[in-house]
Amino acid sequence: MKLDNRGLEPPQPMMRTLAALEGLSCGETLSIINDRRPMFLYEQLEKLGYKHETTEQNDGSFLIEITK
Repeated sequence: MKLDNRGLEPPQPMMRTLAALEGLSCGETLSIINDRRPMFLYEQLEKLGYKHETTEQNDGSFLIEITK
């Protein structure tokens, strides 16, 4: 599953991401693209037990891959 959060103002990217994670099954990955590094999201992901990896893209956006 892929979610493009570019162009959205906080807290919309985080709210959309958390909502999308509710439908994720164990072992599945959600890929999100954000304009900025989602620092507050990382804390939530760790509390909820998700693994995540962030890669800065050539256009300055960030790809975050979240696995349940």
